[in-house]
Amino acid sequence: MSRIDSTPDVHLFEVGPRDGLQNESKLLSVDEKVTLIERLVQAGVKDVEIGSFVHPSWIPQMANTDQVARRLVQNGLKGDVRYWALVPNLKGLQRAIQAGIRHVAVVLSTTESHSQNNLNCSLAEGLENVRQTCQHARAEGIQIRAYLSTVFGCPFEGDVDFQWVLDRCAHLLDFGAFQVSLGDTIGIGKPYQVRDGCQQAIERFGADAIALHLHDTQGLAIANSLVAYEIGVRNFDSAIGGMGGCPYAPGAAGNVATEDLVNLFHSTGRNTGWDLDQLCETSTWLTRTTGISTRSRYYAAWLAARNSQQASTQP
Repeated sequence: MSRIDSTPDVHLFEVGPRDGLQNESKLLSVDEKVTLIERLVQAGVKDVEIGSFVHPSWIPQMANTDQVARRLVQNGLKGDVRYWALVPNLKGLQRAIQAGIRHVAVVLSTTESHSQNNLNCSLAEGLENVRQTCQHARAEGIQIRAYLSTVFGCPFEGDVDFQWVLDRCAHLLDFGAFQVSLGDTIGIGKPYQVRDGCQQAIERFGADAIALHLHDTQGLAIANSLVAYEIGVRNFDSAIGGMGGCPYAPGAAGNVATEDLVNLFHSTGRNTGWDLDQLCETSTWLTRTTGISTRSRYYAAWLAARNSQQASTQP
């Protein structure tokens, strides 16, 4: 289905160039990353996370984010597209600002064990770190988005009290984040659990303040997306090709694939603002150029249909 120009019914936030690539063994060049991002923009993305400003010894896949950001700025920022970068602390924020980034994401865990493993700090230290980072970002006129990890279950501690999740959301919004993305970091959330949690979050904070970040470990990401949409969620994170995972979350599979989410919403008559064919062409480019394989089920069907059509037209 081609892209529709009217106001979208649902907003997809593309995290492939950051959360996707950070868990792939293939290290992409600056040229490859910039081309990927610009192709995603052509396919319809309005919000795309281009990388993270972390120390390369932590996540070597993100080592050239400074150069990617500067190249995008040099090529000319599109007026209605926002380029985001994850910043783990004040130092990362300053690097992002120096590279021309005006939209940043911060991250907080819900459990002590995940915070220690993912962020190398306690929950209390992480909260204070995010508060200081947000304070400085606001002073610089930087827009802030927040991730809250392991909201439906932790790889180290198991079940998570959702009241604790809501309290952390309140902190992040009070710090200045315009939106909190609820992260099913290891893909353990079940449809009714996700539905009920999202409904509580929307009732407390409003739909605009809440996004959903799903991983497809158990094959439930599409089902979880649909039930979340039905109770009012309108903002979803996704990654082209279903890339990703979490290097500090054992067992985490890739993000829900952008192709599959676009297909889901288009098939139910919703407008995403994306051109699904152009998105799949970008997946083809990604696979052929980098060797990264796509996990998207829709893309596999799209590719098979295209190859069959091409074969039937051969003399």
